[in-house]
Amino acid sequence: MIKYLDTNYLILIKMNTNQNNTSGNPQSAMAGQGRVVILGAGESGVGAAKLAQAKGFDVFVSDFGVIADQYKSALEKLNIAFESEKHTEGLILNASEVIKSPGIPSTAPIIKKLVAQGTSVISEIEFAKRYTSAKTICITGSNGKSTTSLLTYHILKNAGLNVGLAGNIGHSFAAQVAEENYDYYVLEISSFMLDDMFEFKADIAVLLNITPDHLDRYEYKMENYVASKMRIIQNQTADDVFIHCADDEESIKAVQLFKPVAQVFPFSITKKIEPGAYLDAQTITILTEPNKELTMSILSDLALQGKHNIYNSMASGIVAKVLELRNETIRESMGNFKNIEHRLEHVAKISGIDFINDSKATNVNSTWYALESMTADVVLIMGGVDKGNDYNMLKDLVKSKVKAIVCLGKDNKRIHDAFEDDVEIIVNTFSADEATQIAFHLAKRGDAVLLSPACASFDLFKNYEDRGNQFKAAVKEL
Repeated sequence: MIKYLDTNYLILIKMNTNQNNTSGNPQSAMAGQGRVVILGAGESGVGAAKLAQAKGFDVFVSDFGVIADQYKSALEKLNIAFESEKHTEGLILNASEVIKSPGIPSTAPIIKKLVAQGTSVISEIEFAKRYTSAKTICITGSNGKSTTSLLTYHILKNAGLNVGLAGNIGHSFAAQVAEENYDYYVLEISSFMLDDMFEFKADIAVLLNITPDHLDRYEYKMENYVASKMRIIQNQTADDVFIHCADDEESIKAVQLFKPVAQVFPFSITKKIEPGAYLDAQTITILTEPNKELTMSILSDLALQGKHNIYNSMASGIVAKVLELRNETIRESMGNFKNIEHRLEHVAKISGIDFINDSKATNVNSTWYALESMTADVVLIMGGVDKGNDYNMLKDLVKSKVKAIVCLGKDNKRIHDAFEDDVEIIVNTFSADEATQIAFHLAKRGDAVLLSPACASFDLFKNYEDRGNQFKAAVKEL
């Protein structure tokens, strides 16, 4: 069993893709014996605490940061012991098992000590799956996870299935397992979650794409990040399903390397694929069984527009067909779905200028998709915490569509270096209000001001939601 990155990560993960976690004693843990320590008191941590308590464990929660009032109140109501702004080793290292927040890296000192002494360290998703027999539809990828997860959930719910939504979106998976009784779960799964999942098996696994992201957590090695993403197929059998993009170069190489044993359904907008999904002219065809195809017009049947959303819709459509949902239900759901906040969200039109909030674009590939979908000249607001970004893939789109770049971040040097030959104007700003006002003055009637940062937000904002909300507030003040 491999838990943490090292130089042999790629080879070892490949060898262990279909092996179970043997660290710790998960079988005794299922009986509600022992001490479970939860590191991180956010949505996933408090949910895990709730489930662990319900299953009879001695539970302790520790957060090295400040615990938000809502989560502190939840722990107090449950009479669960916790600490804030510290990790007391004497209260942690005696755990029979540790459930950690995905945001805590394997290099954190407390994690290193736990691993060194042989303590099992797992994710909330891994822990919660032990206590539910529900079917899991698990969606991962560098981009499009949230949109595809929400669309899939929307389709299943409209079809009358008893379904929950969790993972990197919505309420904690563990809390729902403790309190609800769903037959299906749609789970948005990040690479950080996958790193701490071992016995978990996805009944339906979806891999949307693999592009460089979070490389700072993976020794700046793409092969490590790819191996992490491919854990989505670990433990799958021939009775399970794996859905992936046949147009994504890294995904194709990964599939060839890791050789999934599940039923495979690819999707493509460049070539005909059966079984799977493909685009022909303006029509999507989805075929998972002979003579049971679903066709949809990308112009009249899909609420989500843009090339990236054709991919997302194909992935969700394959899931729906695998679950044998009615074509009419799938079409209706695809047509009335509303996208998530902060993802190509139209904020306002002021003086003929469209303002678009794509704050959730925290990597280069997301910004590529956003620019690719633009039909007007763009004033692009970008910048933040650079995660080892390679901006080369944006250069052609920036040359053809972007008239000015407004940098929003503390350190904008790499953006200047990347695009100084491609756009005439690059301006530095240090607040959402300043960036919005300058972008407004640089744009003219018929242009679009697009916030699509390609970077994390933590230098100036709490998170991408905070960044997007501040941008929207600034737009309304214009």
